Amino acid sequence: MYVGRDFTELSMLPKSEWTEKELAYFHHSLQQMVPYLNSEGVTIHNEIVVELMDRGGLTHTEATWTSGTRIHFD
Repeated sequence: MYVGRDFTELSMLPKSEWTEKELAYFHHSLQQMVPYLNSEGVTIHNEIVVELMDRGGLTHTEATWTSGTRIHFD
């Protein structure tokens, strides 16, 4: 279950201020709804994807004791 800022709050912030978990969660959510998104939803999803790619994608290069190589948002 996602615990964090809701989309209303995040929509007022630039994507660069979102955490990796927020980006991953909303990317996953919007990805599931792609066939049903209007042009504004597609634009928001594309902005999230661009921000994720600018940060290096959804995986880390090394696992640590506290986190694996994938971002988990739940």
